[in-house]
Amino acid sequence: MATLKDFREERLRKLKSLKDLGINPYPSDSYQTHKTLKIINNFEDLNSKIVTVAGRIVSIRKFGKLAFIVIKDYSGQLQLFLRSDIVENLDITNNQIGLTELPLLDTGDFIEATGSVIKTKTGEISIEVARLRLLTKSLRPMPSVIDGFTNKEERMRRRYIDMNVNQDVRERFVRRSRFWQSTRDFLNQNGFLEINVPVLEHTTGGADANPFVTHMDALDQDFYLRISHELPLKRLIGAGFEKVYDIGPRFRNENYSDEHLPEHVAMEWYWAYANWQDGMKFMENMYKFVLEQTFGTLQFNLNGNDIDMSGQWEVWDYATVIKDRYEIDVYNSSLDEVKKSLADNKLEVEQTENRARGIDKLWKNIRKDVMGPVWLINTPKFISPLAKSNPDNEQTVQRFQPVIAGSELGNGFSELNDPIDQLNRFVQQQNMREAGDEEAMMLDIDFVEMLEYGMPPACGWGYSERVFWIFEGVTAREGVPFPQLRSDIDSTTREIYPDIKLT
Repeated sequence: MATLKDFREERLRKLKSLKDLGINPYPSDSYQTHKTLKIINNFEDLNSKIVTVAGRIVSIRKFGKLAFIVIKDYSGQLQLFLRSDIVENLDITNNQIGLTELPLLDTGDFIEATGSVIKTKTGEISIEVARLRLLTKSLRPMPSVIDGFTNKEERMRRRYIDMNVNQDVRERFVRRSRFWQSTRDFLNQNGFLEINVPVLEHTTGGADANPFVTHMDALDQDFYLRISHELPLKRLIGAGFEKVYDIGPRFRNENYSDEHLPEHVAMEWYWAYANWQDGMKFMENMYKFVLEQTFGTLQFNLNGNDIDMSGQWEVWDYATVIKDRYEIDVYNSSLDEVKKSLADNKLEVEQTENRARGIDKLWKNIRKDVMGPVWLINTPKFISPLAKSNPDNEQTVQRFQPVIAGSELGNGFSELNDPIDQLNRFVQQQNMREAGDEEAMMLDIDFVEMLEYGMPPACGWGYSERVFWIFEGVTAREGVPFPQLRSDIDSTTREIYPDIKLT
């Protein structure tokens, strides 16, 4: 049975033969007049017209003086029909090959073909090829699902193969692109301005997460990769902008899960002179717009449950939900009571457990079974250090979180703009951090200084591509094109390059 190395060596022999003929196997120039799908969809208008197409070879069949090649471009597949009396012969000045050189081509190669649009005797729309050019000679054959390219880790390591072999995987990332484009469109249509903020920060904040640390040689200082867009964007609100947002990666040095990746794309917006209730109305409309644009529907079946995103959302009170489920008073319970409730519900109790983290675990145990859509409101202040307090209950904050399919798919609140209150909450978080909670927020004194100069009332919101993963029905790693994996080099590559040091 032929191995990958055997196939590669055969293709290297063909590569040498092409070069010996004077053909450049990797020319820089190529040309297309039409995509394959356009030719198929517009056959009546293009019948007998001369077109040029380009793409990857999917299959080759040769029968004496006739040959059929199927090529694939981004839009679809199309058959090329070659006859010895029509196809021009070898012409090295134009990098052209003829029917005689066809055996030097393989599936996976990229070619360019010029000819007339026709229908064959079997009724298949095709190009009757007059000129054929090689654009790229491939050295490894493209596997297929039939060949066994189904191993999950292998698919993720070579996503460029996965997307060639599995069309549905490629289409997933078309939808992912539409998700972010429609997010951007909705915000732009509503007067928001996109401003990119730094990824490297002296002090990072805006979320409960353990950051990545790097070093900048130019300043000889350590920096953090941002865990959130929040604090720089709120500085822009303090600078006089009234509607701003940013879309880009953020980094959280935490473990992988079906819903979390250490690196992922997220969006945050901030809106001056708006409050959390304005934000809730805005986001219900935004969810409907983005999901409709991305998936073409507002009706979903997630985890076997039907979810209708077209109607009005339920609203749940945080403390009431915890009380009804666990008989725990969110505001007056002791740490021991919280730990007991965690243990009773078979939830992890860590040595460094504190009330805030423990109560949040209790809520997440409820959340996993909530299909929604639901707005969770009146979150306790000790869980939300950056949100503004409710005037009718100082123990809670003006925060709103969407719960859908067992996940919190976003986070918004009336932004805290009292510098003294903010400093006190930062100090509380810093104390938690020094006590061993690595995910507690750092004290950002520069941000406090900005607030002392004055920031208007504002509402802020953020969501990540987890929204897309949930509605797409895939895990986090399946939902990004190139997930991080432990570095590994396969045995075939090591065998092919024995003299090269591969780590």
